[in-house]
Amino acid sequence: MSTPDIATGSAVDEPDPMTPADGQLTSLSTRAARQLATTTKSEPQMQAITSRWLLKSLPWVDVKGGAYRVNRRLQLRTGRGRVHFEQNGADDIRVIPETLTELPILRGYPDTDVLREIATRFQSREVRAGQVLFEAGQPVTEAYLVVHGRFTRYAVGKYGEEEVIGVVTDGDQMGDEAVGQSDPLWLTSVRAETAGVVLALPWAVVEDFTERAPSLAAHLQAYVERQRKPMNRKGEAEVPVQAGHVGEPTLQGGFVDYELAPREYELSLTQTVLRVHTRVADLYNHPMDQTAQQLRLTVEEIRERQEWELVNNREFGLLHNVDYGQRISTYTGPPTPDDMDELLSMRRKTKVFLAHPKAIAAFFRQCNKRGLVPGTVSVDGHEVPAWRGVPIFPCGKIPISGDHTSSIIALRTGEADQGVVGLYQTGIPEEYQPGLNVRFMGIDSAAIINYLVTAYYSLAILVPDAAGILENVQIGRTAE
Repeated sequence: MSTPDIATGSAVDEPDPMTPADGQLTSLSTRAARQLATTTKSEPQMQAITSRWLLKSLPWVDVKGGAYRVNRRLQLRTGRGRVHFEQNGADDIRVIPETLTELPILRGYPDTDVLREIATRFQSREVRAGQVLFEAGQPVTEAYLVVHGRFTRYAVGKYGEEEVIGVVTDGDQMGDEAVGQSDPLWLTSVRAETAGVVLALPWAVVEDFTERAPSLAAHLQAYVERQRKPMNRKGEAEVPVQAGHVGEPTLQGGFVDYELAPREYELSLTQTVLRVHTRVADLYNHPMDQTAQQLRLTVEEIRERQEWELVNNREFGLLHNVDYGQRISTYTGPPTPDDMDELLSMRRKTKVFLAHPKAIAAFFRQCNKRGLVPGTVSVDGHEVPAWRGVPIFPCGKIPISGDHTSSIIALRTGEADQGVVGLYQTGIPEEYQPGLNVRFMGIDSAAIINYLVTAYYSLAILVPDAAGILENVQIGRTAE
């Protein structure tokens, strides 16, 4: 240790209290002793390792053929999608014509020329907060596409009070219920809760296109006829049954019809090449195997990416493949107990909630405001926060958008419950973990050992209501 000399301002060494005045040591110094001592060390650490609750919560199905086919009953009711828009300035907003097939009445319509012409007839309209677009019982004179904003569907209750039916947000549409009716009327009222923008299409234009485009008229007629066929409450082709009868009536016959083109999920993959120098593998393997440690951290990174793909992949990830009929928006912005209850009520036997940690904190703040204390459940020895007995698992792979909103996912899991299942294949060559193998690729001329590390996986939603999403979850704090 050194201190500045007061006279000269230069540093001088202070004597070590363990060193005698004559500078001779009476015992071995600690610095010298460390040269012979074995340092106690940890394994290489990695900050990016998370709990990966989604991977732990999913039941995994062994897919021996490399693809998994989800067979379902014939679906007569067409599901809702969401259209997309392009914006070239504040006053030039257009719907992308090809996305109009996401509307139930245009699902599967092939004539892109007609779609482009329809897209040009939409008119942009700004809406102020509190403005009523239409009221229940009024004639349908326009169809609407929501570009931006939050709109509330409401109706008058039995005793004259206002009842909120639902929330309409970006990409949704209003007006398809008028197709096939001679005198269409709005079934509910719609009010803008925030300022927003909608694209409006006069209903007379729809009727004009129907007259001028025979292919569109035939498509809409087929849609109307399909909607009039007997179906159950989930929109599946009905099986005729009788109950409560007496005597010997003639029973109707029928069968359970299946979809002729069921969806197939092919296994996706995540790969990397692990490179280890032969000198490192040969000489520096004590007390820890360098190759094993490199492989351990590589596998951790692959598993992290695997969970990200199960959430965000456009082909099979949850955020992009949950049915739009199973998506709801928060009523006021932050995730409230009412929002969580509505999400929970949309399916039977919900097993899991997944949310970004900040979304969980936002939900707890809303509980605190109401004086509620969410419970906990024990999962694999961990006490996990829960709502109505359903665990709420943190999942940092769920993104937070630029406007500080996120999503909360609810899942029913398992094949037996027609839920969500993970897909993988076991027994693959040189398997290191289930569904993951490590294959030796040889040693190159630079004496580098190469290993190909691959994980095969996918995810399947067996029926639409197996998964649901609470969208537009605001995670920021609100001023008190």
